[in-house]
Amino acid sequence: MLLALLLLAGLDYAFPPPVPGRDAPNALLIVARDGTPLRAFPDRDHVWRHPVALEDVSPLYLQSLERYEDRWFRWHPGVNPLALARAAWQWAWHGRIVSGGSTLTIQVARIIEPTPRTLAGKARQILRALQLELHYSKDEILAIYVNYAPMGGVLEGVEAASRAYLGKPAKRLSHADAALLTVLPQAPSRLRPDRQPARARVARDKVLQRMAGVWPDAEIKDALQEPIIAQTIRDPLLAPLLAERLRKEALGQLRIDTTIDAQAQQTVELLLSSRLAALPPRVSMAAMVVDNETLEVRAYAGSADFGDVDRFAFVDMVRASRSPGSTLKPFLYGLALDEGLIHSESLLADVPQSFGGYQPGNFQQSFHGAVSVSEALAKSLNVPAVEVLDRLEPNRFVAALRRGGLKLDFPKGETPNLSVILGGAGTTLEQLVGAYTSFARQGVSGKPRYTPEAPLVEQRMLSPGAAFIIRDVLESGGPVGRAVEQGPGIRRGIAWKTGTSFGFRDAWSIGVSDRLTVGVWIGRPDGTPNPGFFGANIAAPLLVDIFDALDHQPATTRVPPPSVQQEKICWPLGTRFDPAEESLCHRQALAWVLNGTAPPTFPDRLRNGEVRYSYEVDAVSGLRVTPECSSRPRRGVEAVRWPAALEPWLSADVRQKAQTPAWDTKCQAKGEPEAGLRIVGLTSGEVLKRPRPDQPPVIRLELRGHRGQVYWLINGRVVAHRSAAMPLIHRLEETGRVDITVMDDQGRYDRLTVSVR
Repeated sequence: MLLALLLLAGLDYAFPPPVPGRDAPNALLIVARDGTPLRAFPDRDHVWRHPVALEDVSPLYLQSLERYEDRWFRWHPGVNPLALARAAWQWAWHGRIVSGGSTLTIQVARIIEPTPRTLAGKARQILRALQLELHYSKDEILAIYVNYAPMGGVLEGVEAASRAYLGKPAKRLSHADAALLTVLPQAPSRLRPDRQPARARVARDKVLQRMAGVWPDAEIKDALQEPIIAQTIRDPLLAPLLAERLRKEALGQLRIDTTIDAQAQQTVELLLSSRLAALPPRVSMAAMVVDNETLEVRAYAGSADFGDVDRFAFVDMVRASRSPGSTLKPFLYGLALDEGLIHSESLLADVPQSFGGYQPGNFQQSFHGAVSVSEALAKSLNVPAVEVLDRLEPNRFVAALRRGGLKLDFPKGETPNLSVILGGAGTTLEQLVGAYTSFARQGVSGKPRYTPEAPLVEQRMLSPGAAFIIRDVLESGGPVGRAVEQGPGIRRGIAWKTGTSFGFRDAWSIGVSDRLTVGVWIGRPDGTPNPGFFGANIAAPLLVDIFDALDHQPATTRVPPPSVQQEKICWPLGTRFDPAEESLCHRQALAWVLNGTAPPTFPDRLRNGEVRYSYEVDAVSGLRVTPECSSRPRRGVEAVRWPAALEPWLSADVRQKAQTPAWDTKCQAKGEPEAGLRIVGLTSGEVLKRPRPDQPPVIRLELRGHRGQVYWLINGRVVAHRSAAMPLIHRLEETGRVDITVMDDQGRYDRLTVSVR
């Protein structure tokens, strides 16, 4: 006996039973957070299998399975001697196999290691069944059956069959459903409910009748009345590119649970699909939805239509590096707030300017003159953004983004420069969405999570105060852009930003609500331009539709962090309003101030000297005088200068406040009367043509109405600072529009525009 036991133990060690998932071909299933299949990757035999735990299977199915297939399953050692004896007697009496005497354990043995239907094959199955009982518990054996039982066609396992035929998870099976799926493995092809509903019903009813005494009679009676209705087997195809991505990262897994919300995913895909007819050929779309609290991805659409090869269906644009256009501007202004460079209403100059030879223009090719940070961000103005980046420095900006989790890609050998804020680098929709979550998470950005077990990766992008201010500006335009609401908090909806890359190659829109962050990209994956496609007209409407469909929570009341206060500030100084110096406040605004800091306006880039200055006027007439030319009583006046580049753009009322009074008649030698300045030599609107393609035109301009020093600017760049008596001779190297401005220290100016062809 001892030798026999040792022999059996040796055989068991030498010939262990195969284990599904280790020795059997593997299939992989990607599922949504509620278990809905997103995509099924068959094994090498093209079998679909949906792994499921016993606790996720309806108790009704487990009851009918054990009752119908092997009522003594919980008690026998893998083989039922009485059932085998009955099968042997029936075989001897009828001369053929009438019943196999198989237990559930023997069926599992046959599933994991198919054998011929012979006596030798049956003997091998019995030995394997005994082995299985030695190695595994009853529930483990039952779990193998539940996951690997043949269910017709390419389906294996109760979960795959339930999803494919009945359109529901195995956890929600009814009495009739449980009976149907119990009997199906007996003859999977002959009893397929989608092809043989009549046969399937007869077999199902046999199981239902066998359940008498286990299930209530009323339930059995109702189940017998149900027709067999099965849907056609279809390959699940939700979030296909995410599923492909996770499949490549899977290491021997049979099932990957994701954070995707199946209903949200289907909604996003339908919204993308509904726009296809209005898009030119080969244009694709991508969208991503992230839960702000958990950073879990709720929807992921990497292409417009996974079935449309002409639209680059298999190119995942969530992960593709593209020019982000203006979508980085909120981070620029947020970081400048944290650096103490600006407040929400700091004065910026949206006028033609040159930054070391770099001359940015706005999307609409127009300029707005004096603008605040809030207005510059809300209108996505380019020149003010470059002005702020010039003060912050491109290298510091890019490094700060990287620390916050947003990595920018540069061409090999290139380094950050001022163009980075207008899209002169690359990043992905995935990284942008992760970075934008910081506006709803107290300035902390995060890496989007695709599976529940993925670690929570967070980085500090902005301070809570800076994040609050930027979000408020993106939602409403800031304190000046809306009427201030009553109460301690501010009620808001969606903060969003659009972006368009150079040549209309990429259209972006990223938005943040209390609950979700949504990102949209539209363009051609091959980088071909799409004239007329920009973020505001093509990507933003889709973004709003996604929010409308997925985010039904009302906007909450948000209280500014302790570091944020509202203060009255003044232009052109940019500092707090001081009632004692009201004359120096040419324009007031209500600003968000961070950490109690109201920094002054940036230093004048064109004109040296102090912003504040003083002069004297006649005490009676108010005309300007000096001690040398007037002996009458005088009084001193404190005044402030606007940035030189802005003076030609000031409104009449502001210019009136900013300009010094005219000189007294006795002091006219000190300056010109207020006749103003006038450029002569060209007329505004003139078209200049090159004599030859390689010969730029040369202009000669003179000035009338002034004798002192003046500044000559071409397209915002100072080209000369000289006496008004000296003409300007300049070669116009570039074609297109040319803005020519002359101004003096009093803020007087003249300007004209010509074209070079």
